[in-house]
Amino acid sequence: MTAPVILLPVDGSEHAARATAYALKMAGLMRARVLLLHCHRPFPVKLGEPYFQKAIDRIMVDSSALLEPFRSTLTENGVEVTDLIMEGPPADKICDVAQVESCEMIIMGSRGRSDLKGLLLGSVAHRVLQQAPCPVLVVR
Repeated sequence: MTAPVILLPVDGSEHAARATAYALKMAGLMRARVLLLHCHRPFPVKLGEPYFQKAIDRIMVDSSALLEPFRSTLTENGVEVTDLIMEGPPADKICDVAQVESCEMIIMGSRGRSDLKGLLLGSVAHRVLQQAPCPVLVVR
C-alpha cells in the first residue's frame, strides 16, 4: 500500500509557509508524503534562441530555489517530499495534479504573492475550493 499524498502548492509567500507547518503536522498524522507544487509564470514565447532557453533556465532555477526552504523544512522533519514545477494557471494546475496524483488532500495558503491579481480575478484558493477533487485545507 502506498502512502497517502498531500498536495502543498507554494509560491514563496508567508501564507505558503504557514500552510507548510500544517502539512508537516498532517503528514505525520496521516503517514503521508508531501508533493510540493510551484506554478511559475509563462515562458516568454516571443524570445528567440538562445534567449528563450536562457529565460527557461532562469525560471526553472528560480522556481527550484523557491521550493528549497519548503523542501528542507519537510525533509528535516522526516517527511517524504517530492516536488513538481509547472507552467500555467495555478488553480487549474493544482486541481489537475491533485486528480492525477490521487491526492488525499490539498493544503494551501489563503493568499499568495499576487494579492491584487487575486482580488481582480478571483483568488486561487477560492477556485481550488470550487474545483478540487479532494478536501482542501486553506490556511490563513
